[in-house]
Amino acid sequence: MWSRIGGDLSAKKSFPADLTQGNVWKRLVAFALPLLASSLIQQLYNTVDLIFIGQLLGKETSAAVGSSSLLVACMVGFFTGMSIGSNVLTARFFGAKSYAELKAVVSMAFVLSVADGLLLMVSGYMLSPVFLRWLRVPDDIFQLAAEYLQVYILSLISVAGYNIGAGVLRGLGNSRSPMLYQLLGGICNIAANALFIGCFRWGVRGAAFATLCSQSVASVLVFWHLYRLDERYCLRFREVRVMAAILKNIMIVGAPAGLQATTVTLSNLIVQNHINRLGVDAIAAFTAYFKVELFIYLPIVAIGQANITFTSQNIGAKRPDRAIRGTRTSILAGTGIVLAVSTLLILLLEPAFGLFTKDASVIAIGKRIAMTTFPFYFLYVFLEVFASFVRGLGKTLPPTLIILANMCLLRPVLVTVISRFWPNAAAIAWVYPITWFTTGICMALCYTYNRKRI
Repeated sequence: MWSRIGGDLSAKKSFPADLTQGNVWKRLVAFALPLLASSLIQQLYNTVDLIFIGQLLGKETSAAVGSSSLLVACMVGFFTGMSIGSNVLTARFFGAKSYAELKAVVSMAFVLSVADGLLLMVSGYMLSPVFLRWLRVPDDIFQLAAEYLQVYILSLISVAGYNIGAGVLRGLGNSRSPMLYQLLGGICNIAANALFIGCFRWGVRGAAFATLCSQSVASVLVFWHLYRLDERYCLRFREVRVMAAILKNIMIVGAPAGLQATTVTLSNLIVQNHINRLGVDAIAAFTAYFKVELFIYLPIVAIGQANITFTSQNIGAKRPDRAIRGTRTSILAGTGIVLAVSTLLILLLEPAFGLFTKDASVIAIGKRIAMTTFPFYFLYVFLEVFASFVRGLGKTLPPTLIILANMCLLRPVLVTVISRFWPNAAAIAWVYPITWFTTGICMALCYTYNRKRI
């Protein structure tokens, strides 16, 4: 499977970057910056929805979208996790110059994105009202939440296509093209929101249709790019076949990560359940908070994604020492960025929350939540980067088990206890830094064990 096949790199301008050579700092930063921009643009979709909704349709509609946001994150997280499978295998084969296997991975990425997207779209559409009831979404916003979620679910094939296809491109060292395709989708999203909400007055459905349009644009562009790759490993629809061995390897790496993302989000639904009991103001405050915190969270994710590809390519090229140096560099860069951004946001909490709501009580609750979590956000760097190193080795099960134990078992217990004795938004927010700390400790031990073995 991991055989080496000769061949020079293509000279095409759009061809990927070789992360097995050159300065570690420069390579990682150059690769991570487009990943960060791509994540910011992807999050722009729902953020723009909330800005339009919050400013034009009121806090009830904003709370309705927020009450379903974790369900959306659950589905998107599954595809993001699955993209790790295509990313790791692509990077490993690319580092080893195994182009025949690389072409098979590209074909299987297309098959997986269509099959998984269709399956989750159908099941999600039918079950979404059941999940909203389980979350105890208040009756006065239930219908709005259901309308938004059911339209959004129609975009899941496109969400799957973009994430899994972009995983292939990033595995090839190309983080710039997915960023550009998300940018075009983001521009489409803003224009569609203005049209559907501002002009057509479609309300909350207009926001969901805008996301559907923008995700479709990004997905089509990604697969158009895969079609235009070097002939040795490009996507050719007429040549697509189900290859059991390649599919198995993608699933071995991607399925645990997808399961982790889904399960962690489901555990967060338990937190959301307790939040929903606190009323519309608390729901709206947490909805705004989750958007503000993205400015800290997304750089961490970008660094983690960069380290997965960096590790995989260098393991494929038989350079484990360089993979370890890349992980250390990622820790230093991530910690510095998080400390700087979290400090800046703490100083600018009022205008940051003001982007998403005009309600003074909602802003006040949101600020208390942020002051609870932001000072400890640097802990997330360690768990993300250590996990990315182990996943880059093709071992996604150990990080998955660690995260499931801490965030899916410990976190629900904590939120149940805290909400019983201290039923307020700021107290519930403590479950996040506590579980970041426990997960980081476990992940550091896992990293140390695997580092010694290679």
